[in-house]
Amino acid sequence: MSRRQARPRPRLAAIASLLVALVVAAPLLSGCGTQSAGSGSAAGGSAESSGRTPVNDPGKDGVRVTSVTLPPASPSPSPSPSDDYIVSADSLPGDAAEASADYEVTNSGTENLTYTVIFTFMSADGGAMGNPSTTVRDVGPGKTVRGTVRSGEMPPSAPRITSAKVLEVTAVPSAEAPAEPGVCPASGVRVGVDRGDAAMGLRVVSLHLTNCGTRPYSLDGYPLLELLDDRREPVDGVKILDGTGEISTGLGSDVPPESFTLAPGESATAGLAWRNTTQFGTPVNVPYVRVRAKTGTDPVIVTPSLDLGTTGKLGVGPWRKTEAGQGAAG
Repeated sequence: MSRRQARPRPRLAAIASLLVALVVAAPLLSGCGTQSAGSGSAAGGSAESSGRTPVNDPGKDGVRVTSVTLPPASPSPSPSPSDDYIVSADSLPGDAAEASADYEVTNSGTENLTYTVIFTFMSADGGAMGNPSTTVRDVGPGKTVRGTVRSGEMPPSAPRITSAKVLEVTAVPSAEAPAEPGVCPASGVRVGVDRGDAAMGLRVVSLHLTNCGTRPYSLDGYPLLELLDDRREPVDGVKILDGTGEISTGLGSDVPPESFTLAPGESATAGLAWRNTTQFGTPVNVPYVRVRAKTGTDPVIVTPSLDLGTTGKLGVGPWRKTEAGQGAAG
C-alpha cells in the first residue's frame, strides 16, 4: 500500500503566501517617509530640490533672467498621522531670506556696450520686494555675459520672495559710459547723474562732476547736452534752456554762471528741471542724455529718464562748485 503525500492545509498555505509577499515588499517599504519635494528627477538633484528654478523669461533689450534661487520654504506641520509623508511650501511671515537670480546679457548690436539693469524680486501676489541694479561693462558685439544678482536680506515680517524679472535696461556705448566707481577716466573728471526728486509734476535731477585727476579743472557756464531716444538717436522738438527759471522759480539754478576752478578731489553740480505735464500732442521721453562738461571735452551718456510730457522744455542750470561736506555722486 503506497503512501499518499499529505496536502498542505489551506490556513498554512495562506500564511506562507503572506510571508513571501512581505519579504518581496520589504525593500519598497523601507523607503517610505523619506520622499522630498522634487524627488524622482535625474541624478544630481532637480532645480526644485536644489532651490534653483529655471525661468522661461523672454527678457528685455537683450537681458533675461535664466533661473531664480529662492529662500527655503517652511514645511507645513502634519495635521494627522495619515499625512506623515506630505511636505508643502508655505509663504509664512518670518520665512523671508535672501533670494538670487541668474541672468544673461546678450549684445546683438555692432559696438561694445555697457548695460545698467534694474531687476525686481516679487512675492506670490506680485508685490515688489526689492529692485537691485547691476552694471555689466564692455559686452562685445554678439557676446553673452552671465551673472547673478541678489535681492538682499528681507525684513523678518516680509512675504517670501517667489520670482524675479528684468524691470529696466539701459545700454550705452562703452566709450561714453560713466566711469566705474573708484576709476578715474583719461579726461580726469567723472560725470554722473543722481535719481533726483519729483513733486506735483515738477522734476529735478542734478549732474555731478568730480575732478578725479591730478590737475586743476576750470568750469565756466552750462553743461552741454544732447537728448537721445531709446535707440540713442537725437530727440527733436525740445528746447534746452539756460537756467531753470522758466520751469520753476526758487530752484537756485536760474542765476548767471560763474567761472571757478576745481582742485583735485573737488566737485561741481548742475541742475536739470522740467515738468511732465501732458496736454495736446505726443509725450516725449528721453532715456539718455549725452553730456559734455564744456566745449571740447569727451562726452558721457547718463540715464536720467526725462519724462518731458508735451512741454517741449528742459531747464539747465550752470555748473556750481559743491560746498565742502556736500559730497558728489558719480
